[in-house]
Amino acid sequence: MQPVNRHDTKLLPEAFTGLIDWTHRIGIDLRVSPLTLDSAFDSKENHQIIKQHGLLPVIYPNRRNTKEAIAFARKFRWFNKDMDKERYKVERTFGWQGTYRKLALSYDKLKETRLGFRNLAYSMINFRATFNDS
Repeated sequence: MQPVNRHDTKLLPEAFTGLIDWTHRIGIDLRVSPLTLDSAFDSKENHQIIKQHGLLPVIYPNRRNTKEAIAFARKFRWFNKDMDKERYKVERTFGWQGTYRKLALSYDKLKETRLGFRNLAYSMINFRATFNDS
């Protein structure tokens, strides 16, 4: 547990090492798996930590440390845009959960009830995405 006011980027090295240790203990091999993160995590240190453990960093490039436009464009040359689109779909789905108040504030005693409402909300999200005319 960490204080609430610490940014996620500061927690990444410790949390990532814990994840790797845990997956080794239960026998899951994550090598060559992509790890997608948003642009806040774009730093040389984070790329090195992820590569040292054999994973592929898919981190959206950030302009913050790039003064020249050409250097920023070079970062995009190696960026996996298709994998980032998948990350965006997941983020968008979690963002939509806030639209449905029943999911945001759940006082249900049974986990089956919560799961049922989540499945209903996901169905509504998919229905809107599939049949929306606008």
